[in-house]
Amino acid sequence: KAAIRDQRAKSGSVIVLDVATGEVLAMVNQPAYNPNDRDQLKAKTYRNRAVTDIVEPGSSIKPFVVAAGLASGKFDARSIIDTNPGYVKVGAKLLEDRENLGAVGLGTILAKSSNVGMTKVALALEPAQMYGTLNALGFGLVTTSGYPGESAGLLPHYSHWRPVGISSMSRGYGLSVTPLQLAHAYATVASYGISRPVSFLRVESPPAGIRALDDGVAHTLIRLLEAVVSPDGGGKHASIPGYTVAGKTGTAWKATAGGYATDRYLAVFGGVAPATAPRLAAVVIIDEPGAGKYYGGDVAAPVFSGVVGGALRLLAVPPDAPVNDATEPLTHQVATR
Repeated sequence: KAAIRDQRAKSGSVIVLDVATGEVLAMVNQPAYNPNDRDQLKAKTYRNRAVTDIVEPGSSIKPFVVAAGLASGKFDARSIIDTNPGYVKVGAKLLEDRENLGAVGLGTILAKSSNVGMTKVALALEPAQMYGTLNALGFGLVTTSGYPGESAGLLPHYSHWRPVGISSMSRGYGLSVTPLQLAHAYATVASYGISRPVSFLRVESPPAGIRALDDGVAHTLIRLLEAVVSPDGGGKHASIPGYTVAGKTGTAWKATAGGYATDRYLAVFGGVAPATAPRLAAVVIIDEPGAGKYYGGDVAAPVFSGVVGGALRLLAVPPDAPVNDATEPLTHQVATR
């Protein structure tokens, strides 16, 4: 609520899932409404945006495209992507990074959110394989929550994909997700590839779930995502003292009639903690921040830190990092996983 107020944002949502059980531990939307005030009972006010609204997720989708790359066998934790000279042309579309990163690893591609790097990864994959990974992670499908009016989002079938569209999807455009879908995908990675049913009710014993991602791929992806929350990463404000965090920022232009509004943004952060033994997965979405900041790393990441940090302490989850070293990624584990 404070973030929505301080950022003068249009709205926002937060979802926290228990990785082991699939339980929705928290789901909140702002602005909220008072059910006792009949004047506030308007659909746009009382709908559950976290479940019914679809958004283009921006760079928060990139980890799952990298997961497809890892699952294909064409990439691994040691793969180097050449992003020289800092831009790439796909069809008539010229994509540029904010700086020329040169030849870098997948961890740097994610930490610096390189559009050039992600485009090269996505275009190197078979469309059917990339689609299969995204679909297995729940994109384009209604979750098992059973919530009335839940949206399935939009993931076009790969038979309709073209290179420029594949590039767009690798950056979080051309497909749509609900905040709950996105949180469920992060929870699936956090459970080392096991997709568990989403439940609004208490779960007495963890359900078996189904395997959506190879265990080794999920382990590697989590270690790569720790670099995003390192002091040099775009999600450094999502760090939590005493805990390791793995996640990804996202900043997307809002779609309008005839194209995209370059002055209206969606700020996103999705991640898991503790990264060494994930217990919680969470997604924060801030819609149209208007206080001058709009990047997911500046607007949504601090909310993740506050909410998830408080939840970890509330659940008495043991710290897994020194307080003065909470944001240091466990990069040495990438090569050994």
